[in-house]
Amino acid sequence: MSLIDNISRKLTISFLTVIFISTAAMAQTTQPVWWFGVSGAANFNFYDGTTQRLNNALITPTPFHKGNGVRPYASLLVEYRPGPTWGGMLNVGYDGLGAKFDGVEAPCNCPADLTSELSYVSIEPSLRLGFKTTSLYFFAGPSLAINVNKGFAYTQLKQPNTNADFSSVNSTMFSGQVGAGFDIPLSSPNSESKVSLSPFISYHPYFGQDPRNIESLSITTVRAGLALKFGKGHKAPVQDQPVAVAAPPVVLSDVTFTVRGPINAPPVHVVSETFPVLNSVFFDDGSAAIPGRYILLTKEQAAGFKENQLQNAQSLSGTVRSAGQLTVYYNVLNVLGDRMRANPAAIVSLEGSSAQGPKDAKEFAESIKLYLVTVFEIDGSRITTHGSLRAHPSSEHPGGTTELVLLGAENRRVDIESKSPELLVEAGGGIMKPVQINTTQENPLDFEVVFSVDSAQQKVKSWSVNATDERGTVQHFGPFTGNQQGLPAATILGGSPSGDYKITMLAELNNGSTVTKQASVHLLRPDPIITNGFRYSIVFDYNKAKSIAEYDKFLTNTVAPLIIDGATVTIHGHTDIIGLEAYNQKLSDERAQQTQKIIERAIANSGRDHVKFETTGFGEDAAHSPFDNNLPEERFYNRTVIIDIVPVK
Repeated sequence: MSLIDNISRKLTISFLTVIFISTAAMAQTTQPVWWFGVSGAANFNFYDGTTQRLNNALITPTPFHKGNGVRPYASLLVEYRPGPTWGGMLNVGYDGLGAKFDGVEAPCNCPADLTSELSYVSIEPSLRLGFKTTSLYFFAGPSLAINVNKGFAYTQLKQPNTNADFSSVNSTMFSGQVGAGFDIPLSSPNSESKVSLSPFISYHPYFGQDPRNIESLSITTVRAGLALKFGKGHKAPVQDQPVAVAAPPVVLSDVTFTVRGPINAPPVHVVSETFPVLNSVFFDDGSAAIPGRYILLTKEQAAGFKENQLQNAQSLSGTVRSAGQLTVYYNVLNVLGDRMRANPAAIVSLEGSSAQGPKDAKEFAESIKLYLVTVFEIDGSRITTHGSLRAHPSSEHPGGTTELVLLGAENRRVDIESKSPELLVEAGGGIMKPVQINTTQENPLDFEVVFSVDSAQQKVKSWSVNATDERGTVQHFGPFTGNQQGLPAATILGGSPSGDYKITMLAELNNGSTVTKQASVHLLRPDPIITNGFRYSIVFDYNKAKSIAEYDKFLTNTVAPLIIDGATVTIHGHTDIIGLEAYNQKLSDERAQQTQKIIERAIANSGRDHVKFETTGFGEDAAHSPFDNNLPEERFYNRTVIIDIVPVK
């Protein structure tokens, strides 16, 4: 066994050495999503606990406590890697967990030895965590072991040797495992078939690894070995001569591909934001309790709550989802309670709606009334409750048959209605009076890499982009279908301050043929430009653009006066994900363009000019969507136009 120990020790040292060595042999093509292979390893097993009753026929004179040994492990494996970071693994194999126990002395001064030959078929699914800049990966997951061998060998001086099976052996053991590996490419970067050799090491702790249902034996295992993996990748394209900063048009077949690097440094806006607070509270299916995502206070906390506590919500990016703004919304009942407490004459009506009927809908409203009365001590006579089958306005439309689950969740709600101006405003169909918050927002739109495929919507079924850095690390983006796609340069750079990238475009044409084109781009992360500005948002009802007219007074009297000569006004239109992508794109364009027209008219009437407008509709594009689309309130907030006013520098 000393020879096996030496081999396993050397294998472990070699693996740890490989982990800290960078490899220049990173694949230069898109890596396979599925990998299949085999692995072989040495199990270093460590026994702890006590055993003395080996089976019903043999109880040793002296108990055994500790043992260790090396046994083989072999498996068939499959890996799923949809990207460079997250993936999954599955190993099914033979798992030797035998060991030799430390020798003991029987009462007759007779040395005794015990060797376990327990072995199992193990099933080990794992979550795989990789990295974009290295081939190192980590994995962790459960382990199910099914016993196939219960054997042991017992020897004692002056007694015959015994080779038999342990009794009371658990048929299965359920435990866990965690480990690390390193993929070393063996195939050529241009080869379509990929082969990888992966040294790995894993730790299988004692908990759950109790081989018997009597006594107290447990097994801890450290496994070190190699895996050989095979996958099918995309054939490497023929390289064109790279271009220094941006790619000129490259014409292969019948489409043209261009790459444009960032134009400006990413602006960072310190923004005073007028944030609209939805006057709706959405309820979970089957429950009349206020959902836990809403911030509910105790009576003592409510006594000290003030709306201005919500002013300093922070947002890291103006074009990605903001937890800070949603936190303001999730305080909607606390804002309402604070305003009603400060304005004793104000009254509200809570209008519940539920597809289950008016009774359930009124229970929703009563839950909110109970909170306001018991926590904020609002007189119950100032709050009326009603229930109905359908919300007004409703997210559904007559005859609709698609996405009814999402739409149904939006109609399972309570709307807060009031004629008291201290609580709500008319703009936007009676939404709550907005909350003033201060945010710091980075808008990366000017710091984008823009990929363009000429006539893609007419000629191309779909296209994607691979960005390869100097070390050969590949990032995959897509698929896309439009003529143009922008990606934040910071996404491609990751943690790097700069880099040169080879850009490979892979397109599948409508006629079934494929086209590959290449260019290069140099990216440099500049220092941000800090500006101060104002932000306003207007929120639309489901599937509505014409309701922009309801905001005419708000845009004319509140927003337009803040725009001075030489200022820049950025207007972004958005939608949720419900409906067709092309329709949502058109809807967001209409919302943004109509907003610009109202503001332009107000500015012209006041005699100001030299105002620059940057107006874009993003549709349901998740890369630019202000919020996620998982919850009804997120979809409501995504039906928006966001207006940023940046004064002249």
